[in-house]
Amino acid sequence: MDQDPAVARPIALVTGVGRTAGIGAGVVRRLAASGWDIAFTSWTPYDDRMDWGREAGASETIGQDLADQGAACAAIEADLADPDTPARVFDDVEKRLGGVSALVLCHCESVDSGLLDTTVESFDRHFAVNARATWLLIREFGLRFSGAHGTGRIISLTSDHTVGNLPYGASKGALDRITLAAARELAHLGVTANVINPGPVDTGWMSDEIRDHCVGATPLGRLGTPRDTAHLVDFLCSEEGGWINGQLMMSNGGFA
Repeated sequence: MDQDPAVARPIALVTGVGRTAGIGAGVVRRLAASGWDIAFTSWTPYDDRMDWGREAGASETIGQDLADQGAACAAIEADLADPDTPARVFDDVEKRLGGVSALVLCHCESVDSGLLDTTVESFDRHFAVNARATWLLIREFGLRFSGAHGTGRIISLTSDHTVGNLPYGASKGALDRITLAAARELAHLGVTANVINPGPVDTGWMSDEIRDHCVGATPLGRLGTPRDTAHLVDFLCSEEGGWINGQLMMSNGGFA
């Protein structure tokens, strides 16, 4: 949309923007195009542990995409397993860009394991990143938010996958409850809080077998894309989306 240069752009903080193909990257590009300035976090040691590996120059590429949309940008490396990180992230964003109006939580720890083979270390790390960091980021947002009543937004991305993915699914369930609590507990600030379940989105992690299964289980006959999720996030962050609050939304093309 066209942005009046005399009007300050609101600021969105989006976590989990480590790869150009990821959902987080799709979200920040869409928000920048809609007139937001963007702070985003990533944690490359997580990518190093995953099959896809570190994407060299990803933050710089995403930052240039945002600048091309007219957005000011702050990229922050952030280990969300550290309980001191959320406050440091908000301090950095406020120093570099200003106060945050929208918090979009796209980060995750996701390492497949089931009931019988999950380690205590892995279980604890999933809950530290997916649940505890979500709480601490939302807490910082609530303590610091000073925008006009009705303009604050919190959006978290979740998943209902649990079989063979116990610590991820269980910690995402905790994320849901933490986020939805904010719809009531931050109501005095005029902040809305919602959760999006985007279903399976292939950002580089799917095998051919998984991809074929997901396409076959979706009535529309295709996979979800980061843009699909980004458009919903963009709407929820808009003035028009301000009446939607306290909801866990399935946005998965009818995936069964």
